[in-house]
Amino acid sequence: MKKFFSLVCCSIFIFTGCGKTSYFKTTDSDEVINKQTDTEETVVEERSSTIFVQVAGAVGAPGVYELQMDSRVYVAIDAAGGLLDTADDSDLNQAAILEDGQKIYVYTVEEKEAFEEEALTQTANDGLININTATVAELTSLPGIGEAKASQIIAYRDANGAFSSIDDIKKVSGIGDGIFNQINSLIKI
Repeated sequence: MKKFFSLVCCSIFIFTGCGKTSYFKTTDSDEVINKQTDTEETVVEERSSTIFVQVAGAVGAPGVYELQMDSRVYVAIDAAGGLLDTADDSDLNQAAILEDGQKIYVYTVEEKEAFEEEALTQTANDGLININTATVAELTSLPGIGEAKASQIIAYRDANGAFSSIDDIKKVSGIGDGIFNQINSLIKI
C-alpha cells in the first residue's frame, strides 16, 4: 500500500508540476485576454486612422468616402471623381484638412449665381447681410471683416454647412467677441 500511495503522490507531482515547471501545457488566461486586447487595440487604431467624408454637388461621383485621417478637401474631391465642368470652386478651400463626418458640397456656377442674387435681394430688403449666402464682397462691407476673413467665413460655411445662428460665426477662426459685437446687428441667417 505504501508503494501505491507513493506512486500516486509521485504521479500527481509529476503531472501537475511543482513551482514554475509543468509537464502539461496550460493556457494562461491573462495571455488570452492580452491577445484579445491587442487585437481590439489594433482594430481601434485602424478605425481611428481613417475618416468618412461625404462629397456632394458638382463632382463626378457624389457619395461617402473613406479617407486617411488628415486628408485635405482636394483628396475627397478627387475620390469623388473630381470637379464637373459646371462646378464653381472659387469659395472652396481645397487645402483645408477634413474631419470625420464632414460634408463637402461643391456648388455649380448656376447655384452660386442664384445664391448671390438671393443674397442681394435679401440684403436690399432689410439691410442685413445673410452670412449663409453672402459673397466675399458683401462680407467685407462689415466692420472688421477684410477679404481674408470673408474668405474664411465662406470656406467654413462650405465645409460645415449653413450657420444655424449668427453666434456660430464666432466658430470661424479669427472672429471673436470683439468683431462679433461690431457686426451682430448687421448680420442675419
